[in-house]
Order: sequence, then C-alpha cells, then structure tokens
Amino acid sequence: MARKLRFFREQMVKAGITPLTKPGAKSDIDVDDLEVKLGELEAELVEMNANNEKLQRSYNELVEYKLVLNKAGEFFSSALRNATALQKELESQQTGEESLDTPLLLDREILNDQSKQVKLGFITGLVPKEKSMPFERIIFRATRGNVYIKLAAVEEPVVDPVSGEKVEKNVFVVFYSGEKAKTKILKICEAFGANRYPFTEDFGKQILMISEVSGRISEMKAAIDAGLFHRSHLLQTIGDQFVQWNTLVRNEKSIYHTLNMLSLDVTKKCLVAEGWSPVFGSKQIQDALQRAAFDSNSQVGTIFQVLHTTELPPTYFCTNKFTSAFQDIVDAYGVAKYQEANPGVFTIVTFPFLFAIMFGDWGHGICLLLAALIFIIREKKLSGQKLGDITEMTFGGRYVILMMALFSIYTGVIYNEFFSVPFELFAPSAYACRDLSCRHSGFDKSAPHLPIWCRSCMAWQSQ
Repeated sequence: MARKLRFFREQMVKAGITPLTKPGAKSDIDVDDLEVKLGELEAELVEMNANNEKLQRSYNELVEYKLVLNKAGEFFSSALRNATALQKELESQQTGEESLDTPLLLDREILNDQSKQVKLGFITGLVPKEKSMPFERIIFRATRGNVYIKLAAVEEPVVDPVSGEKVEKNVFVVFYSGEKAKTKILKICEAFGANRYPFTEDFGKQILMISEVSGRISEMKAAIDAGLFHRSHLLQTIGDQFVQWNTLVRNEKSIYHTLNMLSLDVTKKCLVAEGWSPVFGSKQIQDALQRAAFDSNSQVGTIFQVLHTTELPPTYFCTNKFTSAFQDIVDAYGVAKYQEANPGVFTIVTFPFLFAIMFGDWGHGICLLLAALIFIIREKKLSGQKLGDITEMTFGGRYVILMMALFSIYTGVIYNEFFSVPFELFAPSAYACRDLSCRHSGFDKSAPHLPIWCRSCMAWQSQ
C-alpha cells in the first residue's frame, strides 16, 4: 500500500495537484478495504496513463505526417512547375535552329515517350535536425551517389512520438533507383531514428490525405483532452483523501514494524515483548495495555511483569523542549553511564555563559535574542512543518540561542560593548596607557571617576 501511495503522489506531482494538508472528516474505512480500493485506483490510473500515451503517440505521428504532406507536397509541386516550364521552353524553340543547348533527338524522344522514362522510387519522413548532415552523407556514400536528397526545415520543434520530447527536425525526400538502394536507405533511416511516412505523387490524393489527417488530429486532440480531464478529476479525488490514507498506512506499517521485534513463546500462541522502561513509566504502560485490550475487544488480556536482571540498564535522561538541546550537546561528546551524574544540567548555564564571555556584545546579543524569540513564539506552527537542514537545526536549538543571547547581553554590558563600539554606560575606562607603545599600561591612579574601593586598594598597594 505504501508503494501505491508513492505512485499516487508521483502522479499528482506530475499533474500539478497538491494533496490537502488538512484532512477532512475522518474516514471509517479499514485497512483491508483500503487495500482493495487502492488496488482498483492504481489499476484505473495505470490504464488511463497507458491509453493517454497511445493517444499522445498517435497524435504526434499525425502531426509529423501532416508536416511531411505539406513540405513534400510543396517540393513535388515546385518540381512539376519546373518540368512544365522546361517542356514549354523546349516546344517553343524553333525546329530549324540548332545550338549546343538544344537537346538531342534521343533526349526528346525519352521526354515525349512516358514508357521510356526511368521510374524513381522515393522515401519521405522526418529526421532530427542535428542528424541531418550525417544522415545525408551516409546515404550518399552507401548508394555511391545514386540518390537525390531534398531536405526542408520545420519552423518549430515537434514532439517525437518515440521519446515524447520536443526535437527540431527536417523533412526529407530521398529518390532512389532499385530495391537494393531502397533496402540500404531503410536501414539507415532506422539507425538514425528517422520516422518514415507514406506519400503519393497524385496531387488529388495529397489533398484528400491532408484533409483526412487534419480531421483525425482534431478528433485525437479532443480524445486526449477528455482523458486528461478524467485523469485530473481522479487524481483530485485521490488528493482529497491522500493524507488520511497515508496516515492509516503508516500507522499499520509501524504496528507491523513493532510486531517484528516481538518473539513467540514456547506454545507459539502468544507474543512476548521485553524492553527497558523508567520506573515511573510502569503505571503508564499498564494503563496503555488495558486501554488497548478494551478498544480491541480482546478476549485474552495482556500480562505485564517486571523482570529482575543483572544487565546494566541503558542510560535515560528525562528532558523537555528546553533541556533537550543541551542534552544533545552533551551526548555528542559522550553518554553518561547508568546512575552517573548528568553533565547536561550544568551545561544549561556553563555552555551559554562561556559563549557569552567570547561574544561579549549586548548589541549583537539583542539581535540574537530577537531571532530566538521568533522561533519560540512560532514553535507550534514550525514544529509541524518540514524545515530545511539549517533551519531545522536552528529551530531545535532555539532555547540554547535564547540563553546565549541573555548571557551575551549581560557580559556585553560589563564589557561596555555595543556592536563592537565602546559604550560608556557606567563610566570611562580606568585602563590607560602611559605612552603610545602601551608597554607600561595599567590603572590610572589619579582618575577621579574610580570607585572608592578601587582607590583604597591602590592606596594600600602603594604603601
């Protein structure tokens, strides 16, 4: 079921549909019915995707076919106009005047007699623009130059029926003579990924084919739009219930994950779970087991028994949202053994205070305090959101930042530092230099602003 839900999420992301973050009314569906429903929805969605891919591929093929009919039709009509003009020019020449440009009698006989003209075959299709030059060169070399190739560029990129990506292509017409040349050309077209389409020399049939292809394109477009609308409606229906289904599946998965950690007893009829718990948690465990037995209407009750063992219990520290970050800092260096003193209690004061001694600026401390207060005020909203790595780490240590900010303000006031600028809050500093080199520096005994206790100390030292 988790795999099916992941499949639904991927399809919704592709369709640009966002699942509802707040679940609606609680669904009464159980896990077995949900599994059947998810299977039906998956089968329906897979079938719709397959049909849409077939329709989209047929639509792209028809679009390419229409381009071939238009471009190749222009080439054939242009060739016909040139041939007609050449025929009229030959007929208009005087029979008595002979020149080097006058065709031979044999050439005239071949032009006039249709049965004696050589019939050339041709292949039409589209080839990617970036492969046009190698395509033309390979065909020319494979047939030893016994072909005529005509290329026409397509103005806009077209969607390739095979890959489904937009590709710039050229329409090609290859004239050949002989079946061997045709076989070579077909293999080259297949190797270069060129899509071939049938074409006729009859202009009347060309018009009918263009009209038929245009009609099929319109019908295919309508069918694709209807399929996409139905698919979007289905995904929207799934998105409305996705959060509830995902929660139900995750709960069921967590139950089976927990059951995998249990073991069977000797009779293989009961499950046995062994673990460690704090002493104050024994009553909570018994209450939870009683509620579970009552809610599940179980005929067999659960047995809770405290075991006495010689094994060393694991270390457990009861923390809250304020002390958890400090405890994590201590655990990063090492975890205390069972019944040892927890240094995390002292770290609540020592860690931010040592930081403040280094920081020592009450201007920057206020900025740090405001940032910590923003996280603390919005902690209920932010705790339910998915944050980035840096933001999540900062949010987890919001109370550590708060304590560091408070101690920084305290030490900054003592240091008279405000944004790295001396701030004479109490009095000017009594520390003075006797010369420019400050080699002999110390307290100025004659300073009138010194406190009385400081003057008395210096007077006592002078005696």
